[in-house]
Amino acid sequence: MYQDFFGLEQQPFSLTPNTSLYYGLPPHEEALEVLNTALLNGEGFIKVTGEVGTGKTMVLRLFMGKLSDNYELVYIPNPILTPAELKLSIAKELQLDVDNVSSLSLNDIINNRLLELNKANKKVVMIVDEAQALSDETLEAIRLLGNLETEQEKMLHIILFGQPELDYKLLQNNFRQLRQRISFSYALRPLNEHETYSYLNYRMKASGFKGIEVFSRKVSQRIYKASHGIPRLINVIANKSLMLCYGYGVYAVSKKIVSEAVSDTNGTTAGAGKRGFLRLLRNLGIISLVFVAVVGGLYIFGATR
Repeated sequence: MYQDFFGLEQQPFSLTPNTSLYYGLPPHEEALEVLNTALLNGEGFIKVTGEVGTGKTMVLRLFMGKLSDNYELVYIPNPILTPAELKLSIAKELQLDVDNVSSLSLNDIINNRLLELNKANKKVVMIVDEAQALSDETLEAIRLLGNLETEQEKMLHIILFGQPELDYKLLQNNFRQLRQRISFSYALRPLNEHETYSYLNYRMKASGFKGIEVFSRKVSQRIYKASHGIPRLINVIANKSLMLCYGYGVYAVSKKIVSEAVSDTNGTTAGAGKRGFLRLLRNLGIISLVFVAVVGGLYIFGATR
């Protein structure tokens, strides 16, 4: 909608993590450094936690994308698995044929595959996303998988990504053994005020914007306070602010525009106010423009069939 207006090549504030727009801010750089250092040290268990929207998925994608050929990746995106289902997922990620295999045989098959990879100087990294949703039984199964090792090193390096609820879960007495094995961990923090300002304007430039800065320091401060420094909320507010700029025909986000964007955004300070964002866009004529564009496109498509 506003890409042509600002001369952008892509959306700067999409909610889908886009590694091409990654801006190396301290929280995310530190998390990546912890992950890389832990792997170099051959640690068995590593943990990264962060509140919803703090950038865990971005860190995860960057980390996986930069793993060298010396590593074999086992990625578990769905934590809602029984211990048996988890082992099947691991086997499939390791490209093993495990149809009609018993649970005991599956353990041996995975162990033998890890030994083969170890002899070939390949290290296996298993990443479990949304680990706070793991059942107690499956989390215990993961702990036991961490026992797989040679006399010199671990054969399976396990990284748990999750929300802070994972930390609370691990505080339970029955997980004290696993808790003690996690030698490296990092908790992602929100951005501070200066980082928010840098983040907003970097994303605009990285998306192709060549004008003067769209988000001033005062405007960025307002976005920071409303979003509490959570990157996902920053993106939501910034995206709505650019839509409003387009509607008003201006190239700089004002505090008034930010206030209008914030008033419609749940999870922000002073969010979900009385004036609906869709109603505001309708008043600016943006909804009508989108409707005309969609209907026109459908008409042209139908006429060419």
